[in-house]
Amino acid sequence: MSVLLSILVDGVAYGMILFMISVGLSITMGLMRVINLAHGGFALIGGAIAHVLTMFFGLSFIPASVLAVMLVVAAAAPMERLLYRHIYGFDELGQVLATVGIVFLMIATVNLFLGSTILPIRSPQLFAAPVDLGFRTLPFHRLVVIAAGILVLAGLWLLIEKTRFGIYLRAAVDNKNAAASLGINTARIYLVAFCLGAGLAALGGILGAELLPVEAYYPLRYMVLFLIVVAVGGLGSVLGSFCAALGLGILDTFGRYMLPDVGTIFFFLAIIMVLALRPNGLMGRAQ
Repeated sequence: MSVLLSILVDGVAYGMILFMISVGLSITMGLMRVINLAHGGFALIGGAIAHVLTMFFGLSFIPASVLAVMLVVAAAAPMERLLYRHIYGFDELGQVLATVGIVFLMIATVNLFLGSTILPIRSPQLFAAPVDLGFRTLPFHRLVVIAAGILVLAGLWLLIEKTRFGIYLRAAVDNKNAAASLGINTARIYLVAFCLGAGLAALGGILGAELLPVEAYYPLRYMVLFLIVVAVGGLGSVLGSFCAALGLGILDTFGRYMLPDVGTIFFFLAIIMVLALRPNGLMGRAQ
């Protein structure tokens, strides 16, 4: 029983990281209909900035993380205006090629200034403090990650379900042309949604650096994993991304614990089965 509970805790923490990074990709793909393979690059940039601020400038973890997320959002806004706005009209192959080019630019930039080694982020000693759950002892960082994921889910639900922006966003996801004809500024909705997704990716990259180490090739290493969360959860569904990330995190952790030799095969077979039964994802709708 203790092993299963350990798998559950580690899997939930892992899933929360996947959720924070992937939910922005799900929203932007569902809203803008663009295959953004560079989304993981924002997690890389966020982690790289936090690394520089904590290791070279001596900032403590929280202000460094807040500043890193703000800088990523500030960089995402002109990128959406100058680059992505032209990509929206491309066909699928064009979107893939364009966003792959962007992710390689991000990788090359980090590699040029910081190298290709793992970029540690100095975290508070409290994060390493052991917490006794009865069935096992784990670092306090795991609980911080789980709490952060729950707060992100609650914040996104309030934003999308209880605000005017959320109404406009849902309208644009359901029917972009109809929303525009009703006077909704879809270009502004695109910009805000894109920046929100980039900021969440940066937050996930920073908080998840212990589980998914930040290094120059981070976006390529985990690109498929982020896309799997979006595909299984369903495009544009926050709750779907949460359920998919949580389930996949637990499933992957279970495979590594219990089936170390064939865990990866087991993981991908389970994904194939889910998508065979639910081609549009757990909570996705036919486009």
